[in-house]
Amino acid sequence: MHHKPILIVPGQINSIFFEIFFKSLKKKKFRSPLVLICSIEIFKASAKKYKFKGNYRIVTSKINTVKLHNKAINIIDVDFKENKNNRYYNKFNSDYLFRCFSIAFEIIENKFTHKFLNGPINKKNFLNKRYLGITEFISSRFKKKNTGMLIYNKNLSVCPLTTHLPVKLISKNISKKLIHNKLKMINDFYLKIFKFKPKIAVVGLNPHCESILKYNEDEKIVAPAIRFSKKNNILASGPYSADTIFLKQNRKKFNVILGMYHDQVLTPLKTLFEYDAINLTMGLSFLRVSPDHGPNEKMINKKISNPISLIKSLEFLDKN
Repeated sequence: MHHKPILIVPGQINSIFFEIFFKSLKKKKFRSPLVLICSIEIFKASAKKYKFKGNYRIVTSKINTVKLHNKAINIIDVDFKENKNNRYYNKFNSDYLFRCFSIAFEIIENKFTHKFLNGPINKKNFLNKRYLGITEFISSRFKKKNTGMLIYNKNLSVCPLTTHLPVKLISKNISKKLIHNKLKMINDFYLKIFKFKPKIAVVGLNPHCESILKYNEDEKIVAPAIRFSKKNNILASGPYSADTIFLKQNRKKFNVILGMYHDQVLTPLKTLFEYDAINLTMGLSFLRVSPDHGPNEKMINKKISNPISLIKSLEFLDKN
């Protein structure tokens, strides 16, 4: 059986990616060919540092003309020299990263594969305030307005309605339409990828879904959006109080918990599963996955980083 290749942009240079990548290959074999899009010099230096002895070969970015196989790492070499005339140039390797992403996107647009993984990236430095996050950067590149972040674990996943917004902007960006669209997106994604209809809990915005103010978003926005979604055959319920929904007896009733903002649902999920979760982007025409952790600069060179999230990310793409 022919397996589509997995395109991998390792992400920023100063990160734990290559350590966990080489650990992943030692622990697990993947059926899909792996195509790294990065500087061959950086790859070689990392392989030497982490004593990786596996095979690799350089391939052209026109990879549809090359017969890829999974017995070696396929590398599309991207020149690391920074172009100071490029608008993405800065000392954080943004120009280099942008070129890596561009090559991956072109390959995806040519329909050679639908599997894409990017390693950890310091969003603030790379995106330089142009986008809220990598999800938004990729969505914009493919002209997709309705996308969503799903932090996935087979026991329980979470989705933030708003992503990397400052707290004071959250309430202004919540709407019935956005909640319904996100619930439909989760429902459609689960049906397509996992072949079942998920049970989704929706968390309220305010503590205990109550407010001392006259206007309560949970009554005026969240509850009506849930009622509308239920009428449209989505298994959604709530709003639930954020401080109790993650209790064991409550969370086991659901496949996904939709929160109103990033930390409301990501903090408890990471407490429960630590690195045993992956970041999926819903609403794209291809599969985009990222390990659910950052570059972790403090752990570089310590050689003790946990590869579980990257292994789960590669396993997900390998199966699909």
